[in-house]
Amino acid sequence: QVQLVESGGGLVQAGGSLRLSCTASGRTFSSYRMGWFRQAPGKEREFVAAINRSGGSTYYADSVKGRFTISRDNAKNTVYLQMNSLKPEDTGVYYCAASVGNIVERTPRRYDYWGQGTQVTVSS
Repeated sequence: QVQLVESGGGLVQAGGSLRLSCTASGRTFSSYRMGWFRQAPGKEREFVAAINRSGGSTYYADSVKGRFTISRDNAKNTVYLQMNSLKPEDTGVYYCAASVGNIVERTPRRYDYWGQGTQVTVSS
């Protein structure tokens, strides 16, 4: 069992930056692949980025490629999402997710543990 807590969301103007953090409980964080997802009002949850256990492999949705960077610090049990050049369409609740395994995954059902989410609002 792992518990995930996101932080770092907020209100930012278009073109600005935010860094989200997700801290996991437990001592086996390095066993988990991690992912970031987001959900806008009235829309389904969508994949944003994923990272494997070591951090050596990452995967991004086309909509964020080149603007967002996922990284992790296994010593701190934390995964990050650096978001630059934010656009109004990036607005939503951002969730981190975890599951045991190494291959990066973009499908929500591949993840077993989810955080409560953090709101990101990008104004135009």
